[in-house]
Amino acid sequence: MTTLGIDGSSSAELADLAAQAGIAVDWVDARGQPKRVADDVLRTLLDRLGLPAADDAQIRESAARVRNEAGQTGGLLIVDAGAPIEFEARPDTTYLLLGEDGEQRSVAAHDSGDGRTRLAGIDTPGYYILETGSWRRKIAVVPPRSPSVGELLESEHPRAWGLAAQLYSLRRDHRGDPVNAAGIGDFTTLTRLATTAGQRGAAALAISPVHAMFAADPGRYSPYGPSSRLFLNTLYIDPAAVLGEAALGSALSGLGLGDEALRLDGLALIDWPGVARTRLKVMRRLYDDFRDDAHSDLQDAFTRFRIAGGEALESHARFEALHARHLPPLGDATDWRHWPADLRDPTGAGVRAYAHAHERDIAFHIFLQWLAAQGLAGAQQAARTAGMGIGLIGDLAVGTDPGGSHAWSRQGDILEGLSPGAPPDIYNPHGQGWGLTAFSPRALHLTGYAAFIEMLRAALAYTGGLRIDHVLGLARMWLVPQGASPRDGAYLRYPLDDMLRLVALEAWRHRALIIGENLGTVPDGFNHRIEQAGMLGMDVLWFQRDGWAGNPAPFQQPRYWPGAAIATTTTHDLPTVVGWWRGTDIGWREHLQLLGDGESAEALHQERERDRGALWHALREAGCIGHDLPAEPPADAPAEAVLRYVASTPVPLMLVPVEDILGLEEQPNLPGTIDTHPNWRRRLDPEVERLFDDPAVRARVDAIELGRRGHA
Repeated sequence: MTTLGIDGSSSAELADLAAQAGIAVDWVDARGQPKRVADDVLRTLLDRLGLPAADDAQIRESAARVRNEAGQTGGLLIVDAGAPIEFEARPDTTYLLLGEDGEQRSVAAHDSGDGRTRLAGIDTPGYYILETGSWRRKIAVVPPRSPSVGELLESEHPRAWGLAAQLYSLRRDHRGDPVNAAGIGDFTTLTRLATTAGQRGAAALAISPVHAMFAADPGRYSPYGPSSRLFLNTLYIDPAAVLGEAALGSALSGLGLGDEALRLDGLALIDWPGVARTRLKVMRRLYDDFRDDAHSDLQDAFTRFRIAGGEALESHARFEALHARHLPPLGDATDWRHWPADLRDPTGAGVRAYAHAHERDIAFHIFLQWLAAQGLAGAQQAARTAGMGIGLIGDLAVGTDPGGSHAWSRQGDILEGLSPGAPPDIYNPHGQGWGLTAFSPRALHLTGYAAFIEMLRAALAYTGGLRIDHVLGLARMWLVPQGASPRDGAYLRYPLDDMLRLVALEAWRHRALIIGENLGTVPDGFNHRIEQAGMLGMDVLWFQRDGWAGNPAPFQQPRYWPGAAIATTTTHDLPTVVGWWRGTDIGWREHLQLLGDGESAEALHQERERDRGALWHALREAGCIGHDLPAEPPADAPAEAVLRYVASTPVPLMLVPVEDILGLEEQPNLPGTIDTHPNWRRRLDPEVERLFDDPAVRARVDAIELGRRGHA
């Protein structure tokens, strides 16, 4: 019997269309319970995917469109290095193969039957153009996997370690000079930390996202809600690194902002709007001077950068200027979708006319991107010079703000009205809607993954590695319709194999390490698949248990941790070692009324007490503390022992948050909060130049190095 929807449409046909479009109609939640997406949710999702399904006729039309698009290639053929190349076309005798380096050669073609052409494989990974007559095809020749830690460090059995830092939180010694008082950690501060950490033995320095934010609206400062993943956060610029301290000092003095710069730099919590206002004024003064008086070599370098940036850079700069123009009159409705109609199309005549009339403003934002790129590239160079075999590991946010530059300039590649998020689970009983954008899998397929490749190249341009936030999104994404509860979402399938192969290719081209943040509800086989692709997962101490049975479940001994991952004590969203030991995170959740149904602070503290006992027992069993110490855990967190415990795991790379190196209690971000907790605002007390001067810090690093040498 066929079930009909309330409008007479067939639920079976609706579900079939949804499945063809990649929506998981049936799924299993974090507790192992089967779930089914409601028909009205399916219709909403399909409509947002550009596949209307309000009635039977629309369902049939949309199903036909899906079938038709499945046969289209988008102009990109992805093949394994060395494997024969086959595609649907009547073979000519020979084809011309064009390489990225400009090399051209003829290749013979063979008829493999059924109207398909077969060519000999290409051994060297890269992008190629295959053409004959009026026929032209782009080919991505991919390596078997991304570069490993061993390959990058030229070590057969690497046991390296590195730091993980929230860039904005870092301090450098300003010595009372406002020229060195940025108000936040900047790229020069990062350069100094990379140098110090590299000299201390670190192989890598992972940093928080440095994606472009909203220059005109600095109140939006979460690094995971950027305006664009194609460009950089210009608040991290140290203009003195390119233009010289004299130029910066003159600008500060001329604007009378020296004292304000020092005040902002002395705050314990970052005043993002205050920092942005001050730095934007200074940058504008510097740009005006640069435009009129800069040395010709710098002008030439700026011009080359602008030309190389092409359309994407020009579009981003135009967005920044337009956003600043519309922010005052629109206020909270500053979203580009509320702009005048002729300015919503980045390629339209209205935008071109605006750019022509405001060329100086457009060039200013390109100038900022040039300075930012110089600064980040300099930090990576400093890391390598200091002995880091990998250097900086960037962080790729899962999406961008739908009102931002990336969504405006790449509208055809973005799903409109759908936000990535997460279904209800054990840790977030209400689910999550992140209010971001996501790539359209249909658009990726039809355009040969152009937007995805563009994003990867931008993310790897100035680093030695990349952490992909919520890498599960390469396989499936929980998408929530705008305005709906996170419960009323569904999983949308993404082309995992193609995307992993392109990640491996870009990692190979940039000689970079790839880490996938694979925490959460992981589909069966997913971790094995990313391991095959050379991507490291993440093993976090708090989640490494021997099953979840028992009260409490024992912590997994280091020797049993999976090797195809990086090991770490915690993440920016989880408690630090000291904070976990003290139950600080529980206190925050109670204070902010973030406890789930049936939870109580008293019960959680009792559970944490049992967990402390389990970790103390695990430390003893691993040989990280002496058997002569009391059986009961101490009042103070055994930070050195915990770091040694995680360091002794068999993973090729351990990343240690700076907060745990310093023994800090507070975590950078508390999920589920916006302004009730000081997310992304805390600054560290010690200057990076003296980070390793503290005896306690040196002892913790010694414990890490002891563990990395294989001594638990």
